[in-house]
Amino acid sequence: MKLYYSDTLNPRKVCALARYLQSPVEFIWVELGKGEHRTPQFRAMNPNAKVPVLVDGDLALWESNAIMCHLAEKAGSDLWPQDARRIDVMRWLMWDATEFSPLASVFYFEHIIKPRFGLGEPDAAEIEKATPSFERYAKVLDAHLLGRRYLVGDALSVADFAVAIALPYAGQARLPLDNFPEIRRWHDRLSALPAWRDPFPYTTTGQPATLQAA
Repeated sequence: MKLYYSDTLNPRKVCALARYLQSPVEFIWVELGKGEHRTPQFRAMNPNAKVPVLVDGDLALWESNAIMCHLAEKAGSDLWPQDARRIDVMRWLMWDATEFSPLASVFYFEHIIKPRFGLGEPDAAEIEKATPSFERYAKVLDAHLLGRRYLVGDALSVADFAVAIALPYAGQARLPLDNFPEIRRWHDRLSALPAWRDPFPYTTTGQPATLQAA
């Protein structure tokens, strides 16, 4: 299998999961600043011209959550449950994709992506607009996590990898999380995992690096 990635939000969760599972993938760096994701060759794998992409034989799979589920299922891992919990995991994947992460991504884009790619200063109006809705959904997540170790049941799942994806950047992105202690506690638990703390398998030259066991 080949996993095409860069060091941005959606590839981060896939790389973390692949490292956690010790999946037999070849990590292939995509240089976004040079437009490598927009070449005809890359668009043949993903017409959306986005990372990550997983190539597994004849299958070219895009969408990070689908890739995580595929890797977990292929590894025989309970991170993508085979029982009734699967519906609950799916619920949180959908909630994150439609509600939480799009709002967190505003802060990530304004404070991290813009400076990185020379796209100008953070737009205070966009941040102000996103803040109330982000806090609304953070309150939902915080309340759900009260008394829980993980999002679904008492076990780690792909839902945790998905919903927490912006949290490693909370300080730099200036996510308004001061009033949500359960989110911070939950993320501290995830941060105890080496694969979550250090997910990207690249060296300073952008080449794949040899990963340590998760």
